[in-house]
Amino acid sequence: MIKVLFFGPVADRVQMRETQIEYTQGMTLHNVIAHLGMQHPGAFSLVSFIAVNQSQVHDKQMALHDNDEIALMAKFSGG
Repeated sequence: MIKVLFFGPVADRVQMRETQIEYTQGMTLHNVIAHLGMQHPGAFSLVSFIAVNQSQVHDKQMALHDNDEIALMAKFSGG
């Protein structure tokens, strides 16, 4: 399974904090985002930070492995 965590406005758009997706051989980060995007149109336009296993990634063609964890976050600011 791939665990997907949502933070801030992204979590608000998808109306959940986390979900799990069945892992399949050859799965990429792009596959996961595309799959979720079909279920939640427009939700991922907010994503500005993606981490896999707590490390920031930029390559959406990155191969995933069973039990990976993906975090999707929007830009945020605070005071």
